Amino acid sequence: MKLGMLVGLLMSSLMFADSTIAEDRFAGVEIKTQKLTENIYMLVGAGGNIGISSGADGVLMIDDQYRPLAGKIKAALASIIKDAPTFLLNTHYHGDHTGGNIEFGNDSIIMAHENVRVRLINGDTNGETPDHALPMITYTNRASLHFNDEEVTLIHTGASHTDGDTMVHFKSSNVIHMGDNFFNKRFPYVDLDAGGSVEGLKFSIEKVLSLADKNTQIIPGHGELATPADLELKLEMINATGSSVKTAIADGQTLEQIIAAGVEPKWKDWTWGLINEERWLTTLYNEYAK
Repeated sequence: MKLGMLVGLLMSSLMFADSTIAEDRFAGVEIKTQKLTENIYMLVGAGGNIGISSGADGVLMIDDQYRPLAGKIKAALASIIKDAPTFLLNTHYHGDHTGGNIEFGNDSIIMAHENVRVRLINGDTNGETPDHALPMITYTNRASLHFNDEEVTLIHTGASHTDGDTMVHFKSSNVIHMGDNFFNKRFPYVDLDAGGSVEGLKFSIEKVLSLADKNTQIIPGHGELATPADLELKLEMINATGSSVKTAIADGQTLEQIIAAGVEPKWKDWTWGLINEERWLTTLYNEYAK
């Protein structure tokens, strides 16, 4: 089974299962709030890390995790804001970042790259998305919000984690939310079936590094709050493992041989629930054996 199909089935089972089962699945999840600057926060629960900008103009929320967590997310937001988010940005279409659209979409204006809307309409999360949960504002490569006394730049660098990823640069606050273009200290998930690209992911990382300085705080799609040094390490891992796989392919090695050889010891603990060493090497092979 292709990895994209596997993820789709997983998202479907979480989002569209019997409500009692879904509630049980998320019953123990706690939404933790971390304050990064005077008006920027990171919320961590299950699914993609949420970014919040709160100020005089209202609230911009980045991603909304799974639908069953909407009540807990709203409770966490209540400690920061009184009203619903003004804007809700989806960094991409996967259900652990867009599942809450149904609960937030009636009160917030949803924004995303144009491919996110297309994939949600097409049912790529294995479920129908109602109109109010779809992005109302879409863009292609770049957009800007002048919001809460700073310019917020929405950056799409092309195919990376998927074909519709957005990274968010809070210029004055010196904070960047990378969505799933960055899994901190974990093997990346490059969804090739959804237009993703390893080379595009590298380009996205290089773009963020060009915008960052040593004090930039980086919100990853998954994992702990990061620094540019963490992101440089991620790029080092991708370059090292990618180079090894390309050399093996040139030498005529099969995927099975590449998997048997594995990655260098320094990268072995980057395995996590969805992407283990074998899946990451398979992704690299499928990218470079074309």
